[in-house]
Amino acid sequence: MSASLAIGGGVLWSSCFGEHPALWLPWVALVPLFLLVGRRYAALWGVVYGVVLWLCSMYWIADTLGSYGGLSPALAVVAQGLLALYLSFDQIIFLVLGGFFWRRAGRVSAGTGSASTVFLRAIPMSVWAIPALWVAIEWARGVGFGRFPWNLAAYAWVDWPGALPLAAWMGPFGVSFLLAFSNACVAESWRRRRWEPAVVGILSALTLLVLAGRFSHGVAVDHAGRGDQPGRIEAREVRVIQPNNAIVQSWEASWEGYLRLIEMSEAECVEPRLPGERLLLVWPESAAWPHSHRTSERLRQDVARLTEQGCDVVLGSQINEGDKAFNAVLLVTDAGPAGVYSKRKLVPWGEYIPLADVLPFMGKVARNAGSFTPGSSLGLMPWGAERLGVAICYEVIFPAAVAEQVAAGATLLVNTTNDAWYGDTWAPHQHFRAARFRAAENRRPMIRAALTGISGLINRRGNVTGVLAVGERGVLAARIHGSRELTPYSRAPWLVPVACALLTALAIAISWRRSG
Repeated sequence: MSASLAIGGGVLWSSCFGEHPALWLPWVALVPLFLLVGRRYAALWGVVYGVVLWLCSMYWIADTLGSYGGLSPALAVVAQGLLALYLSFDQIIFLVLGGFFWRRAGRVSAGTGSASTVFLRAIPMSVWAIPALWVAIEWARGVGFGRFPWNLAAYAWVDWPGALPLAAWMGPFGVSFLLAFSNACVAESWRRRRWEPAVVGILSALTLLVLAGRFSHGVAVDHAGRGDQPGRIEAREVRVIQPNNAIVQSWEASWEGYLRLIEMSEAECVEPRLPGERLLLVWPESAAWPHSHRTSERLRQDVARLTEQGCDVVLGSQINEGDKAFNAVLLVTDAGPAGVYSKRKLVPWGEYIPLADVLPFMGKVARNAGSFTPGSSLGLMPWGAERLGVAICYEVIFPAAVAEQVAAGATLLVNTTNDAWYGDTWAPHQHFRAARFRAAENRRPMIRAALTGISGLINRRGNVTGVLAVGERGVLAARIHGSRELTPYSRAPWLVPVACALLTALAIAISWRRSG
């Protein structure tokens, strides 16, 4: 029974992060894992569940490592297995700690009583502590060693009405708590063969989602700037270029892709606009590769021609300073570079090798990995009245990093990425869900440019108003305005995860005392 729960549960939860998951699935997908809490051999079932989960939800890793990382097929499979094993430590810790206080939390005795007594009888303390533990572990995965907050539970609800508006108040971790709470209540009903926990849990979650969708403040919900909105800024023209350039090794193929990028950009710059209005072109990460703005005369000339025609350009470029290399994004106007942002959250094994100084042999295993240096500045870019907050690729999965830019004054969010590494798999869709949450959490429109998709225009509620799919070539056009308002989440992104960590510590302390 436990083996079936571990294997089937891992497959079920991974399915919530597929290309088109069923809307109802996240409401029950964590139940098998929660039913494993308190069983014998918790660590073993955590390994089984976690490995199955991460192998299924990130099945694309092995092919990427083989195709672009220079690993043999066998070594790529081994590397993916080791990554899944490493990530399964989250599930091991969850089942071990969860089982410790699940067995000792206690329950209110059955019988008649007040409404509060009925509520406590249906929802024991352990059902609150288990979701808190889940969120604390999710949060730790993004701040500890390895930092990989991929596929937070909240993202499984990205299309469920009310989830994105609720994120402006509680952030992704608050939404994760609510989802885990509803699943924990269903698991409690299954354990006790009683209907009350499931009904109370699901109705509580639905009530909060409905209220968030109904009463989320702010009138303007689209890019056109309709309605009076606190801190409103005048809308301006934006174009997202998706050239659909493949990752290639030959100079000829990369040159062809570069010429296509410039041609598509020039076509947008010749369109008539309002007098004196400048248009913002947003290029994806790696779109101009292998050219660097500081070292390539051809790239500087092409960009200068675009700026002379009234277009400001957001472009990615490697920047070298002494012996350090940075993965950066520049904003170039008719006056030259107006802003630069260097990526702060680098991809382990892709842009740097963890522990390379301590374990030098790792550099030989990951011989195609980069050696970038993380940036240290928020790098907000001035564009008229707007301040652009940039997240490069992987960075958009870090909620607090984006909230930090917004709190510092970012009025518009920009995400440039190169998801061509992963092909037409679940990866671009999983990445895009995280981007939608960053927009909704901070009530900022997001301009997302991906080399091969998914590019998108995301409004301040996290809704997609324009999209270019994987493998599609095209341009997204819109008039967009930013905002200066701050959501409760962007003011205090640490609040919910810290509260969950404290609640988990309290549950462990109470359980420890009772076990004594």
